[in-house]
Amino acid sequence: MSKHFLQWRKALVIGALLLLGACSGTTFVYNRLDFLLPWYVDDYAELNAQQETYLAELLAPFLRWHRNQELPVYVQILAGIEDSLNRPQTPAGIAAVFAEMESAWLRLEGEALNWLLDIGAQLSAEQIAGFLAEMSKQQKEYEEEYLQRSDEEFYQDSYDNLADNAKEYLGTLSDAQRDLLRESSRRLLRSDQAWLQERAQWLSQLAVLLQREPQWQQRVRDAVAARRQNLSPDYRRIYENNMGVIYELVAKLLNERSEQQDRHLRDKLIELRRDLEALVMQGKGPAAAPSG
Repeated sequence: MSKHFLQWRKALVIGALLLLGACSGTTFVYNRLDFLLPWYVDDYAELNAQQETYLAELLAPFLRWHRNQELPVYVQILAGIEDSLNRPQTPAGIAAVFAEMESAWLRLEGEALNWLLDIGAQLSAEQIAGFLAEMSKQQKEYEEEYLQRSDEEFYQDSYDNLADNAKEYLGTLSDAQRDLLRESSRRLLRSDQAWLQERAQWLSQLAVLLQREPQWQQRVRDAVAARRQNLSPDYRRIYENNMGVIYELVAKLLNERSEQQDRHLRDKLIELRRDLEALVMQGKGPAAAPSG
């Protein structure tokens, strides 16, 4: 994989970290692109040399767009977070930051969809079958990992994820903060069953779409757009509850942070911002919008 693609992956990781890690490693929010074609194409469909070259050609304008247009937005979001630390935090304020990142993710998803569909058109029937088989295998692994948990195991996993992410940004946690994390984990609703049901339904729909009948790419775009608008009431209820819990938790943790935790947090944010700024400077050049 090219150096530029690896740098872009790093930028995506940093962008995800802007969410303060509150949802990473959980099924509170599902990764919509996981339902279409994965980011790491080679992990799911082994490309031949010609396809690798074609993918590199598709990625070039996309990566320029992302570096020139999106990374500066990430920098602005980080700067805004740093500035907000001088004021009391509220759940609404935290929600606003998450909304900014959600908008950035939707833009990224929309632009990526073009090259994902283009490379999808280059895959053989055998590669498509292998891709769908890999996605089905992953579905079974998710079901075994998540659905077999007891409620107590779910709460413990949720607490562990929340604690790990809080430590990443605040450092050592106090007993009171750990108690807050435990209380918050108990307020979360299980999303695994609803999420996996949605995912299974999408994989069935995707298997039909990837038969690649005439106009299939537009039908995929329409299906992706429809998914954004037509989440099941049960999933939407769980999502809204869990995100509300997260917003409250992050606000409380930030408002109750110690001086040492404040320094740790600010140093972390500065480090992330400087990494992004360096990536932007490395790719200075004329902005380009991806084709498609």
